[in-house]
Amino acid sequence: MTATRVCALSELEQDTARRVEIDGVAIAVVLDGDGEVHAIGDVCTHGDISLSDGFVEGDTLECWAHGSAFSLRTGHPLNLPAYEPVPVFEVTIDGDDILIDPAVTKVVN
Repeated sequence: MTATRVCALSELEQDTARRVEIDGVAIAVVLDGDGEVHAIGDVCTHGDISLSDGFVEGDTLECWAHGSAFSLRTGHPLNLPAYEPVPVFEVTIDGDDILIDPAVTKVVN
């Protein structure tokens, strides 16, 4: 699979998640307060809840339903009730285009 354009950088709102879908893979794309773009799996591992409806604070995305916060860098949950990580995807920025390949996840510890 190759990287797919999901949106323009100029379309993202700082500290707000945006849900995109590529070939059936739901991804939350976030422009954090430092101007870095992150892409993580959009489904909370505690329940079938869209993380992009949650709250961005620093480099975390919090599930609005149960309060688990996930690291935008590693996908790891930082508190209960979630205990399984979500995938983190490589992001490529080409001019104003944000590209993501849902088959390529970051290797994080």
